[in-house]
Amino acid sequence: MPKLLLSRFLQGLLTLFVLVTITFFLVRAMPGSPYTGEKAMPKHIEAEKMAVMGLDQPWPVQYGRYFTNLILRQDMGFMYGKEGVQVSEIISESFPVSLSLGLASMGIALLVGIPAGVIAAVRKNTPTDFACLSLAMVGICLPSFVIGPLLAVFFGLKLQALNVAGWASPTDWILPAVTLGMINAAYLARLSRGGMLDILNQDYIRTAKAKGVPGARIVIRHALRGGLIPAVAFIGPAFAGMISGSFVIETIFQIPGMGQHFINAVTDKEYFLIQGLVLFYGFLIVAVNLLADLAQIALNPRMR
Repeated sequence: MPKLLLSRFLQGLLTLFVLVTITFFLVRAMPGSPYTGEKAMPKHIEAEKMAVMGLDQPWPVQYGRYFTNLILRQDMGFMYGKEGVQVSEIISESFPVSLSLGLASMGIALLVGIPAGVIAAVRKNTPTDFACLSLAMVGICLPSFVIGPLLAVFFGLKLQALNVAGWASPTDWILPAVTLGMINAAYLARLSRGGMLDILNQDYIRTAKAKGVPGARIVIRHALRGGLIPAVAFIGPAFAGMISGSFVIETIFQIPGMGQHFINAVTDKEYFLIQGLVLFYGFLIVAVNLLADLAQIALNPRMR
């Protein structure tokens, strides 16, 4: 187990290094500069700004300077359009919002997806199973930019029961959390059903049934632990995506999280902010996947 964890840790470091490198050169390959578009200025002033910010240097020089500051000083850079504002400040302000949305969404996904998958597996080839599979397929096929506006129109405009934008009160969390949660609940339902069916067909489950063990006890004490392994593997990256903020959902519902900052950063060509958000998102993916590996080891004795 220690070797596995060390291997995962080293793989995570390599992944973050590659991610930082690719992102750095991709954002600088974007047409224009941070001082074009709405922030356009005379050419000589733009050249002076570029020189002050070090953007007139060759890309390898800029990369070496950025990587050195990142490693030695944990400095992710600053905002071009807001002088004196650090990228780390933007992330620290927006991350709690995205984290709250992610936790609420994951709670909905777990409470809906896993029970639906388990019930569908226990009642295989029954109307209940077909209903769960149909709803899961609908959730998988419909993207968030379709479900989100539909919920906003129905609950916000027609029923006028919930706000469709903002983050002022807990009720503002409902529509975005349900949108994110139901999409991931659909995947969890499919994975839970598949994992449970695989376990329920094992010989030791048949033996327990032959001995007269009650069905509920078989499912809860014997099948559930192994049947949820595929779902646990999915929860890692899914949860990282939720707490990092869904770009589309945060834009639709005007949530001041990291996703909306990323969209604005791309539009404004804020190089450091794009790099910082991508790096932070990659770190979350690596960290949560490591926790998911630990959870799988705890659930599966063969991995130990």
